[in-house]
Amino acid sequence: MSNNNKKTLLIVEDDPGLQKQLKWSFENYQTIIAGDRQEAIAALRRYQPPVVTLDLGLPPDPANASEGLAALKELLELAPETKIIVVTGNDDREIAVQAVAMGAYDFYQKPIDIETLTLIIERAFHLRALEQENQRLSNRADEPLDGMIAVSEPMIKLARMVEKIAPSEVTTLLLGDSGTGKELLARAIHNLSQRKDKPFIAVNSAAIPENLLESELFGYEKGAFTGAVKQTKGKIEYANKGTFFLDEIGDLPMALQAKLLRFLQERTIERIGGRTEIPVDIRIVCATHQNLEQLIIEGRFREDLYYRLSEITIQIPPLREREGDAIVIATAFAKRFSEQQHKKVKGFNREAAQLIEHYHWPGNIRELENKVKRAVIMSDGMEITAQDLELGEVNGEIEIPLNLKEVRSIAESAAIKRALSYSDYNISQTAKLLGVTRPTLYTLFNKYDIQINGSS
Repeated sequence: MSNNNKKTLLIVEDDPGLQKQLKWSFENYQTIIAGDRQEAIAALRRYQPPVVTLDLGLPPDPANASEGLAALKELLELAPETKIIVVTGNDDREIAVQAVAMGAYDFYQKPIDIETLTLIIERAFHLRALEQENQRLSNRADEPLDGMIAVSEPMIKLARMVEKIAPSEVTTLLLGDSGTGKELLARAIHNLSQRKDKPFIAVNSAAIPENLLESELFGYEKGAFTGAVKQTKGKIEYANKGTFFLDEIGDLPMALQAKLLRFLQERTIERIGGRTEIPVDIRIVCATHQNLEQLIIEGRFREDLYYRLSEITIQIPPLREREGDAIVIATAFAKRFSEQQHKKVKGFNREAAQLIEHYHWPGNIRELENKVKRAVIMSDGMEITAQDLELGEVNGEIEIPLNLKEVRSIAESAAIKRALSYSDYNISQTAKLLGVTRPTLYTLFNKYDIQINGSS
């Protein structure tokens, strides 16, 4: 096998005898040897190895692990995703634990048993390969739903639906509770359409006073009213050639509903105070948390406008109905806010993770985001606790079917997804949590169509 096809392994070891033994033992890898911290840093920059073995007893004082820990710190700062296996003497277990706390992948105590060390190294290479594949899929160009994090079946089906309708020009109505991500889906529709390089303009009907909303949407001519000192385009006109997203359509006043209906029919607008019809070419996406059919019965929403807007209707489920999504989204939030707040939070302890899964989340993703942000700020350790989340008691019971086979399937699938989230998609740790072997776990992945990268 040529070096081009071999996996690169960096061995940081100052003992010449061990260097030769390890290089010979790992001839199936492209083995790079470094004898001290400076050589290790240079090799890391040049070869970018996925896996490193690091002897903590490096010179200038092999009896003191400070040089090895300093090397570990510098290596992780340069390449935080690299899997570093620290090698220590028999009496250095506490130092090894400290190294793992600093970010080392694993540790191994001398004297070296090649077979055992080989297993640890192979596991590290496998995990790094999975992480790289996950990163590659996450960073694909033209990501189907940019910014959307989901593993639940309803959201995966919804994503496939968005992919199908986005290339069309069909007017789309998004329905869902507040905080479920309606604007995110609207942007996904825009980004997957032929208009993706054109403007995406969003207006929230409920956030603008009624007496200003018409001018905000349609614009006005100079002198149209007191204070109209110059001609001003409306948001619809600014969205020309792109996508116009009108949020909280249920709060639109009746007079403006009539004007919007006329625009949808004619595709022209008139600014306030103007007499000229201005053609506008836009894709319309609307959203609301309200029941429009009930508003029609109450005489508060035009039925003809409803049918114009709902050529395609997408119902977004609340977070409580998206099994497995809450903990996955919370983990992503925790990572983001940890970086923003310069904290070292790595995730949630088991009690906090279970609380996130079973909480009702009346405020949906917006509430989850706020709770996790606060928890990251208030956390004193590397894991967020249930106390940090401040969610109180979890009320209500989860409804499950009575058919035993279906119950078992749902429970097994949910348990696997939870274990993956708890272990941050570490396959070995997931298998350990579930009490199964790795081959059995891969069989379960296939059985329940669970992707290792967490996409379904």
